[in-house]
Amino acid sequence: MIKTAITVSLVEQARGGPFVLWDGVEKGCQTAASLGYDAIELFAPGPDVVPVDTLRELLSKNNIGIAAVGTGAGMVIHQLNLCDPDADRRDKAKRFIESMIRYGAQFGVPAIIGSMQGRWGGDISREQAFEWLRSALNELGEIAGNEGVPLIYEPLNRYETNMCNTVAQGVDLCQSLTSKHVKLLADVFHMGIEEADPAAAMSAGKGFIGHVHFVDSNRSAAGMGHLNLEAIAKALIDTGYDRYVSAECFPKPDADTAAKNTIEAYKRLFPR
Repeated sequence: MIKTAITVSLVEQARGGPFVLWDGVEKGCQTAASLGYDAIELFAPGPDVVPVDTLRELLSKNNIGIAAVGTGAGMVIHQLNLCDPDADRRDKAKRFIESMIRYGAQFGVPAIIGSMQGRWGGDISREQAFEWLRSALNELGEIAGNEGVPLIYEPLNRYETNMCNTVAQGVDLCQSLTSKHVKLLADVFHMGIEEADPAAAMSAGKGFIGHVHFVDSNRSAAGMGHLNLEAIAKALIDTGYDRYVSAECFPKPDADTAAKNTIEAYKRLFPR
């Protein structure tokens, strides 16, 4: 059964970005639970911002789960990425991601690498950037595997990275790794930009997809854009995927409306 999640951001430096709930983790848990979501997806400045015991208590109190934890604060706050030409900063990027892997693993959920993957260009060749990225994913994938969780890697659209932009490129990257613990995040917004046929791309990702951001073409709530979400949802269901679809979208026209529109769309697209 596909489960539902909604993003909760605690990173003030990212305010205005594509996260739905912004009023703290306690309020986020309450809102998500009241609307019928199965879980929150947490975007935090670091692993020490919400102590594990505190988060565990809030999840239990609201009878809600957690789907994943983001690592993007490493880029937003510290400007760290895995393709930095400075070896010390690449190591700091890995250590930040490792800290989020170990934090999420205490709840049995994965960490997501999106913006922290970096990019190539200037003095950094494409080949060198991918060598650094593969090395980091192999190392971090094994750490995640030893913690009993996958590591989630997200292909992004061409305006955000020039590493992997499509699901097929993500699959090729996963197949080139020695670690078998790295899975893909299929983000429908990015797919709407990069894929000729998002539904077919979702089908081709069968067995490699470990998390899904299910939003619309304009990065608004599902159903608020022009993508054929019914076809994409059916393709995902047909792969046998049974993890989370999560709302990483703009809080438009406001957070409450975006959250309500999303869960209504999810109930229609992923009936139980």
